[in-house]
Amino acid sequence: MLTKCCISITLLLYDEQICERKRKNRLFLPLFTFSQFDKIQKGEPHMMSNYRVLLFYKYIPISDAQSFAAEHLAYCRELGVKGRILVVDEGINGTLSGTFEQTERYMQDLRSNPLFTDIVFKIDDVQEHAFRKIFVRYRPELVTLRYAKKLDPNRDGGGRLKPEQFYEMLQREDVVVLDGRTGYEYDLGHFRGAVRPEVDSFREFPEWLAEHFAAYKDKPVLTYCTGGIRCEMLTAVMRDNGFREVYQLDGGIVTYGKDPSVQGRGFEGSCYVFDERISVPINHTEERTIVGKCHHCGEPTERYINCADDTCHHQHLVCDDCLESKHGYCSSACEAHDQELSLAR
Repeated sequence: MLTKCCISITLLLYDEQICERKRKNRLFLPLFTFSQFDKIQKGEPHMMSNYRVLLFYKYIPISDAQSFAAEHLAYCRELGVKGRILVVDEGINGTLSGTFEQTERYMQDLRSNPLFTDIVFKIDDVQEHAFRKIFVRYRPELVTLRYAKKLDPNRDGGGRLKPEQFYEMLQREDVVVLDGRTGYEYDLGHFRGAVRPEVDSFREFPEWLAEHFAAYKDKPVLTYCTGGIRCEMLTAVMRDNGFREVYQLDGGIVTYGKDPSVQGRGFEGSCYVFDERISVPINHTEERTIVGKCHHCGEPTERYINCADDTCHHQHLVCDDCLESKHGYCSSACEAHDQELSLAR
């Protein structure tokens, strides 16, 4: 049975003209409407789930991480799962999709490794693979920060709050809530009253904190991100820069949305995810709202698309009407530029 936390994203080929010009451009549209979510929550019949998405990470030293990555890629290919997994000297970070049997086998096999016996998996039911290929790569960092000082999240990170504890602290007037993701992720959904960071990548956070957030060093600060891994490092950076009381949402937004006690309460909009689904619902209460606004007209929407101009591909929110009238472009300049390129070919 498809759970209420499930959302699938389907590829939208809007019209023949766009399809002909932009076969490689992907326009994403949520498969379920609010009324369909209501049916799922009430237990009414719907499509069966055949696949699952796993989200996981762990900071732990891995000896000969490069060899581990190569062996893990061969294992994943043989198993048939798809997704993206980063392996570094300091741990593992991954998200993948597969059938129920494949994902069960993956979790069992990874936990059989003494390094990962206690690794936590966040699980979503989906209708099909959320990825097209499998990538397992060795990288210098689990989350790209390029910070001048080496930090250990297990030692240097902020306090961890379970969903109920996080929700309770959200009610305090003296608390400042900081979104630990990028601005475009915030625009699709965020906790009520959270500060929007003006960053396009995680490595911009140290400079942004110094220039725009230093005034809150003596305030209790709550941070959150998709699955928790970015806040592990973000809170370590904040503490290293003099923030006195810093907390992180343990397990991230995804875990918060699955918690039976809070049910995602206080989160507005949907959560951006880095796979074919693009977004997943978090707030499963009567408070659920849409906060995303169309890039062109400002109307409420949760559809993210890439600009149809191959030289742009700017990801932006777009409503139904503007998707049709703007032909998938983020600006008239991009449409004109793309038409010029088409004529020149």
